[in-house]
Amino acid sequence: MAQNSFKSSDFAAYPTYNGEDLGYSYDKNGNHFKLWSPKADSVKLKIYQHAQGGSPISVYDLSKDEATGVWSIVLPDDLFGKFYTFQVKFAGDWLAETPGVWAKAVGVNGHRAAIIYFSKTNPEGWAADRGPATAHITDAVIYEMHHRDFSMSPNSGIVNKGKFIAMLEDGAESPNGEKTGIDHLKELGITHVHILPSFDYNSIDEMLLPENKYNWGYDPINYNVPDGSYSTNPADPYVRIREMKEMIAALHKAGIGVVMDVVYNHTANTDNSNFTLTAPGYYYREREDGSYSNASGCGNETASDRPQVRNFIVNSVKYWAKEYHIDGFRFDLMAIHDTETMNDVVDALHSVNPSIFVYGEGWTAGDSPLPPDRRALKENVAKMHGVAVFSDDIRDAIKGSYADEHDRGFASGKPGNEETVKIGIVASTAHPQVDYLKGNNSKHPYATSPEQIINYVSCHDDLCLTDKLAASMPGSSVADRMRAAKLAQTIVFTSQGTPFMLSGEEIFRDKKGVHNSYASPDSINSIDWNLKKQNRDQFDYYRNLIAMRLAHPAFRMTSAADIAKHIVFDKVNVPCLISYSIIGHANGDKWKEIKLVFNGSDMEQSISVPKGKWTIVARNGVINQSGLGTFGGGKTIVEARSALILAQ
Repeated sequence: MAQNSFKSSDFAAYPTYNGEDLGYSYDKNGNHFKLWSPKADSVKLKIYQHAQGGSPISVYDLSKDEATGVWSIVLPDDLFGKFYTFQVKFAGDWLAETPGVWAKAVGVNGHRAAIIYFSKTNPEGWAADRGPATAHITDAVIYEMHHRDFSMSPNSGIVNKGKFIAMLEDGAESPNGEKTGIDHLKELGITHVHILPSFDYNSIDEMLLPENKYNWGYDPINYNVPDGSYSTNPADPYVRIREMKEMIAALHKAGIGVVMDVVYNHTANTDNSNFTLTAPGYYYREREDGSYSNASGCGNETASDRPQVRNFIVNSVKYWAKEYHIDGFRFDLMAIHDTETMNDVVDALHSVNPSIFVYGEGWTAGDSPLPPDRRALKENVAKMHGVAVFSDDIRDAIKGSYADEHDRGFASGKPGNEETVKIGIVASTAHPQVDYLKGNNSKHPYATSPEQIINYVSCHDDLCLTDKLAASMPGSSVADRMRAAKLAQTIVFTSQGTPFMLSGEEIFRDKKGVHNSYASPDSINSIDWNLKKQNRDQFDYYRNLIAMRLAHPAFRMTSAADIAKHIVFDKVNVPCLISYSIIGHANGDKWKEIKLVFNGSDMEQSISVPKGKWTIVARNGVINQSGLGTFGGGKTIVEARSALILAQ
């Protein structure tokens, strides 16, 4: 592993700069170039005619402000259409050229920053563009998707496959006449799409796009500019920016918000990263022996607890919110960051738009020098405001452990997970009827509000739900596994907290059993849209489940006190059976009481329901909030691997 020649103490005396104008900016006084590098011996600015190749057409020496550590120059020339790099001399040596950490427009493959008119990147009507106003994150239904997965299949009916502007194509259909693309999202009824990393990343060569290489994009190069592989012309710095904005505007017009997956916890490269080539050593944490620490599992981890790194993260998300109208941010391996940084992120974003929400993975991929009590772990979520964490409690309890593909969960018939599912139902908040000591992952309530919890059974990581059920239920029929999937998602979408789902699972998509498809081909990752017709019953169930949640605020309570007051669990001593009620017109719901019974076993179960006039909302794999019939109470059957939902 590469060695640092620095210790944390070396950076304590570094000055910081809190301005938002690092990199390039333009005003009536000319072109402004600024680079923060307090210990550089000198810094040069190089102007190029092209994004790649050739010698610089101009080279300038920058001047240093000792108080801030910022090197700068103002040039009156007309530089629009040109490209630039910085070159830093450090400890007597000239480092490789870099676009700097604050490049907002780049040429192909991101090696040089581009000088452009940002106003020319705005689609028509952009000034009036707004995402959906979301008072509480619990009002959201989040749909995780990758640009390629969603549109790349030959049967997607989409022309601009794998591109930002695939979302502009109204009327796209599969060969058997089912809606795809943005029309599919509107039909499904989700409120937000969570798009896997869209910034400029390392693993795809933008000059070789016909090779159709695939990657999720968790290997950042330039954090503040869209990746060119999702544009129709990566060589034109304007196109990637304009097309990403066009995608966002189209989703907003459809009433759908956009969540951006951000990966500030590590960089694709270390010694040759833009961070290192700007201010060597400063942006990364190190072990006592000087080697790079690696809580990301990717060779390095960034040091959010250092002021200028925190400033970079905070101002970067703020930039995306302002320039691109992003509605939410999902932080990859968020626990590598400190809680103070995450609180500053939320404050900065809410100064732009109070509806923006933030959530992330409340864990790391390895140990970190950052003390555990300072990490943005799920256990520390109460130390943060306006931040939610993924619930691995409900995930593993419902479908089985992510680490063992053969392990079953509640929805696939494994007893012993009932209490952990209840922990998920109450969004990891304190509840008088939930015994946390019986929980599988967490032994105490760590959330103080349901707005701190994201509920899910699968995401891009590990086996998708369809493949997990196939691996853990050998010998079962597809129909039985589809019933288990419906039950799993019914638990997620009726639990307190915010529901989150992986794209395509509403039509029972699979990834052919691949656990980690980050670089797998489209044949593994892309959604087969013929499945929508084939599995229309599954899709309609998801659609009706989402509609029910959005129509009934009882599923979207916003305080732990309300959950403790309005959720009452029934005493049930049957394995793989949970029964509870949401009572008292919870959260202003028109339904006075909602009875939910989940049967994860492969046998039907008998339960008793109090006498009364009940509307049957869901039964035996069918759901309709308007009612499937009525029930007067008493003994009734809950079919195998299904949910019974009654309301009055």
